[in-house]
Formats: sequence, structure tokens, C-alpha cells
Amino acid sequence: MSNAIRVRELEKNFTRTRRAPGFAGSMRSLVRREKEIVPAVRGVSFDVAAGERVAFIGPNGAGKSTTIKMLTGVLHPTAGEASVLGLVPWERRKQLVARIGCVFGQRSQLWYHLPVLETFRLLATVYDVPGAELRERLDELVELFELEALLPQPVRSLSLGQRMRCEIAASLLHRPEAVFLDEPTIGLDVVARARIRELLIRLNERDGTTLFLTSHDAGDIEEVCDRVLLIDHGTVVLDTSVRQLKADHLRVKRVDAVLQEAGAVLDLPGVEALPAERHHASFRVNTEITPVDRVVAALVRDVSVLDLTISGPRLETVIASLYEGERR
Repeated sequence: MSNAIRVRELEKNFTRTRRAPGFAGSMRSLVRREKEIVPAVRGVSFDVAAGERVAFIGPNGAGKSTTIKMLTGVLHPTAGEASVLGLVPWERRKQLVARIGCVFGQRSQLWYHLPVLETFRLLATVYDVPGAELRERLDELVELFELEALLPQPVRSLSLGQRMRCEIAASLLHRPEAVFLDEPTIGLDVVARARIRELLIRLNERDGTTLFLTSHDAGDIEEVCDRVLLIDHGTVVLDTSVRQLKADHLRVKRVDAVLQEAGAVLDLPGVEALPAERHHASFRVNTEITPVDRVVAALVRDVSVLDLTISGPRLETVIASLYEGERR
């Protein structure tokens, strides 16, 4: 499988003026300004295969946005190499933007006072999409994103969830091979977030579109992506699958059972009983000490179980612990 994105030792430094504190320091800076180099991205390397769904995560200030701006040709790197769809982004930006899409949760590409359909037509003109091709593409996107009722409405009248569906559809008018999404579900309610995630997966599965997503919402990562890149202090510190991430870092499970009769006692190492209502039982299980299937087997052997649920910490907890661990 070919790579959609290839990054090698990518670096980006910014220069800022250092000012001494106080009035005297401000006056000195008028005469002689001291400069300091601030590294934002330090030797980042990774590959993203065509059709992959990758989460690019990290704390605020870790270098996520700077990396994406270099990959989309907005910024020139200080050092290193990168290619997106075989093009060097900062050298071939015009050719690249015709083949990629970008969605930024806090910035809109839609015209606020225009109907959605007119906005789509304007963007199609910007991307040089021919009329016949635009009609065909619009039919596909309207069906996929269920936009029929929204087309005649001014963008300003849309709810946030409706606008984000239109934002994503607008970024796909020119059939991009890769889409960069920065916080695509920020501010959305539970239903709207679920809808956007479902649409992104359908888009990837139907068209093979590469998705490169940044988000602080663990649900976006867990439900949309197959792979996680964790960046901190401008460096990629973890590259793993979402499945492996959960297996490696979700070692504590919770077992909740509804019982026919009251009372259930498990005397197993690494298993802690939790407070529970009558005819219920709850246990915290350290799976490094005792596998959860052994706990379940012991439970159903000793008592009559009507219902059973096994759950682990949400991915938010895992990501937070990874951030903290990397910052130590």
C-alpha cells in the first residue's frame, strides 16, 4: 500500500523577541532586541498509508497544528522533509490543495449569509470543478450527508451540527484523496458528534479517503481512527493502533452483574469488590494479575447471573495518563 503522507525529521522553529521585565527592560528592548529560538516541532517522522484513519493527538502546544500547517503547505519547515500525495507541500501548494481537503472545527469555509447550495457552487468554482462533475458530486454528497433540506437555507440559520456536516461536504466537492480534520466535532452535542463520526467512517470505507484527524475528544479517536500518533514537546512519542493502545493501557476492567439471588463473593487476586445494590455485584479487576475471563467464569459458577457487563476506563483517561507520563 502506498503512503499518502511521508514525514522525515521535520522541524519548525519560531523566533520571538525576549523582553526583560519591568519598565527598564521595555526601554532596553527599544534599543536592542534580544531574539530567542522557540522549537515547535523537533524531528518528527512518520508515514500514513493511503486510506488510513489516523489520530494525531497531543497536549496544547505539543506541535500538532504546526505540523498540519506544514503538511498542508501553509508553513515552510526549518528542516526535514515531507510529502503529501507525492508532493512537497510548501513547494507544490497549488497542486496539493486541489487534491486534499481541510476541515477546521473553529473556522468556516462557508459564506455566512449565502444559502448552502450557493456556497457549494462558489467553492466548486474555486476548485475548478466542471458543471457536470459538480452536479454528480453534489448528488453523492447530498445523499451521503443528508443535506437535501439544508441546501436552500442560509448558512447563518444552521445549527452547529448541520453546519459541520456542510463543512465536511464542502471540503469533499473536489474529491480529495486525503482530508485533514482539526477538531471536527468541537462544540457539538452527543447526537451530532455521533453523526459526524459515522459519516467520516462511511466516507473512508466508500471512497478510500485518507483521514488525518486531530482532536481532544477521545470518542473521535476511539470511534473513527485505527491508529494513534501521540506528539509531545514537538516529538512523536507514541505510534500505535487504537486497539493496541487500549490493550496496553486499559488493564483495569470493571465487571458488573445482575444476579438472581443476593450476594456474590470472589476471592481472587487482583479483584476488588465495589459497593453495589441488592441483587447486583461489581468488581474492579486488574487484568495483569487475573484475566477477566477467569473472573467471569468464577462468578457464573458460584451464582446465577442474569446480566453481565465488562467495561474499562474511557480512552480520555488513557490519553491523559499518556500525556502526564510523557511530560515527567
